[in-house]
Amino acid sequence: MTTISELDDFPTLTERYQRELLAHCYRMSGSVHEAEDLVQETFLRAWKASADFQGRSSVRTWLYRIATNVCLTNLEGRPRRPLPTGLGTPDAVAGDALEANNEIAWLEPVPDAAVVVAERDSIRLAFVAALQHLPARQRAVLILRDVLRWSAAETAEALDTTTAAVNSALQRAHAQFKERGLTEESVEQDLSPEQLRLLDRYVEAFWRKDIDQIVSLLTAEAVWEMPPFTGWYVGAATIGELIATACPGGSYDMPMIATYANGQPAFGLYMRTPDGHFVPFQLQVLELDGDRVRHVHAFFDSSLFAKCGLPLDLPADYEPAQLPVGASRGPAPQ
Repeated sequence: MTTISELDDFPTLTERYQRELLAHCYRMSGSVHEAEDLVQETFLRAWKASADFQGRSSVRTWLYRIATNVCLTNLEGRPRRPLPTGLGTPDAVAGDALEANNEIAWLEPVPDAAVVVAERDSIRLAFVAALQHLPARQRAVLILRDVLRWSAAETAEALDTTTAAVNSALQRAHAQFKERGLTEESVEQDLSPEQLRLLDRYVEAFWRKDIDQIVSLLTAEAVWEMPPFTGWYVGAATIGELIATACPGGSYDMPMIATYANGQPAFGLYMRTPDGHFVPFQLQVLELDGDRVRHVHAFFDSSLFAKCGLPLDLPADYEPAQLPVGASRGPAPQ
């Protein structure tokens, strides 16, 4: 346990708790960019209040309490961060005009390298997206109780409320999660050899823009969404038609580089430019179902590439390497 004397060494303190506090602020805000600012504000407030720290709790608990209240203040009056599937609109038809809405503050993915993802159920996109449907204080209660495993009394003290109010908020949050079918059993476990082969075939299919192959790698009722475009698409055939007709790249125009985000396999997809080299196009975060892809979240935010440690440019002669099965996945999540 960190002691009060260690508060004098703030660089060490920030390094020790940076990643787990970033994960906490990301769950609350739904934005990796906002979470980074919220963590810095947390450390600033902690520094200013360090003289008043009396050691009644661990420094870790103290920092989480500050971070939670920083997040609650930041979320006051702000709309939730949705994905296209959470807008309440019906699924779209491939061939319809794509409509982007840059006024919506969209939910963002978070690179595994930036956070502690020991509990993948608490960082996966489906979980964070569901959190955004909860009021901010209810969201905080669920995270403190179910993710951090705080007692009702500890949570009440952090939020300056009563244990009865905490228990009531947690019950309402659980009811909403049950409606969305989110359980611990829905979390992806370690990828199997078949799933590793699936990911290798997925990379190859996009590189060749082999629509039939892409379709064959999706579940029959797969979902595709790509903020800031508001449309979302259901069904392997529909997704194949969308990629065939709306994706600007052709064969050998779309290499992918593997990474991890939200405890899930992810790929930076690049697009060939008229000059021949490749630039970031979209970051795809995948959910798998057995040896098929059941959901693709494709984010058109090039700033996410740098956050994932992906290059911002690839040379014209770049092509996906012929790697052993599963080797295209990149480094394992931490």
